Amino acid sequence: MRAQDAGLGELIEQVLGEPEVDAAVDAVGFEARGHGADAGEAPATVLNDVMTITRVGASLGIPGLYVTGDPGGIDENAKIGQLGVRIGLGWAKSHTFTTGQCPVKRYNRKLMNAILSGRAQIAKAVNATTISLDDAPRGYRDFDGGAARKFVIDPHGMVA
Repeated sequence: MRAQDAGLGELIEQVLGEPEVDAAVDAVGFEARGHGADAGEAPATVLNDVMTITRVGASLGIPGLYVTGDPGGIDENAKIGQLGVRIGLGWAKSHTFTTGQCPVKRYNRKLMNAILSGRAQIAKAVNATTISLDDAPRGYRDFDGGAARKFVIDPHGMVA
């Protein structure tokens, strides 16, 4: 089976030997897109996918950004922050949902020390790309287009 033809559960099973996980995190949020080259914006797709592949009684962390309103949303519901989340599936599987921003104060000192000591290389992990202020419009276009990178705008050329 080719990966592009497989369902998410089948892909998980290829890695873990079973089609479910013990816990899941939606770190994408409302800007999620469907699968495939021509896929469009699908704000609830990650939440629905993780509920599908997360076992009964599991926890789902949702630090992905969801907004109370998005004037550029794909439909009238998305414009007011209302999404097609399969809450019945989460209820039937007794999932626990933890939402909101990551509680960084719980671990920021340890993370800072890991970064300073070189044990954690955050810029590499998120594929950070430094750009000039003049390149910012292109960076925003690329990001909005789904580029798998984070852009750091360095207007004064001070980032090493």
